[in-house]
Amino acid sequence: MESIQPSRTLVEQAYSIILDAICDRTLAPGERLTQEEVATRLNVWRQPVMHALATLKSQGFVQESGKRGLVVAPVDRTLFEAIYQFRSAVEPLAVRLATPRLTPESIAKGRSLIVHGKEAIHAHDPRAIVRADMDLHLLIYELSGNPLILDTMRLNWNHLRRSMGEVLRSPGMSISVWKEHDAIFTAMVRGDADEAAQLIEQHVREAMKRVAPGLA
Repeated sequence: MESIQPSRTLVEQAYSIILDAICDRTLAPGERLTQEEVATRLNVWRQPVMHALATLKSQGFVQESGKRGLVVAPVDRTLFEAIYQFRSAVEPLAVRLATPRLTPESIAKGRSLIVHGKEAIHAHDPRAIVRADMDLHLLIYELSGNPLILDTMRLNWNHLRRSMGEVLRSPGMSISVWKEHDAIFTAMVRGDADEAAQLIEQHVREAMKRVAPGLA
């Protein structure tokens, strides 16, 4: 795991570092987590770790396991299916809301994220691919102007990260994903919200098909 940096509160940093370790499987499902050990690894006192673990427990990333105490929660196939079902409904809405709100700055940012995602494929960096994927979708949610979409999907994407890294290790799979992203964003820039909404719904359905075998 990373070390604590002095830019945010210690609780926020501890939360982010532990969450990243869970999502990229540095902390594997079933691995035991104690406040003392995590605090030592982060070089921080126990209180921020205690609060961070409490938040992660409430969000379903860690759970109680009898005498073992807190452990990293297993990947929940039912939850993932529910998230993808939710995405198939909310992401077309987000695109329809976001398209007329595009600015030259947001267009440049979206295109930069697409370039970054494609570069990460050639660099064989699954973590960077997933991060760019998440950031592009979060940009669309943010542009929608609907805070419920943004806040809900930010949490859901952290659950999705737990399975996507393995799927996107396949260069062929990743190339398909970023071609779809490119087509969606191009339609948005063109101002065709209906086409973009249709494309992103198809994209979400295809994403579920890609991820589902790894959740069996």
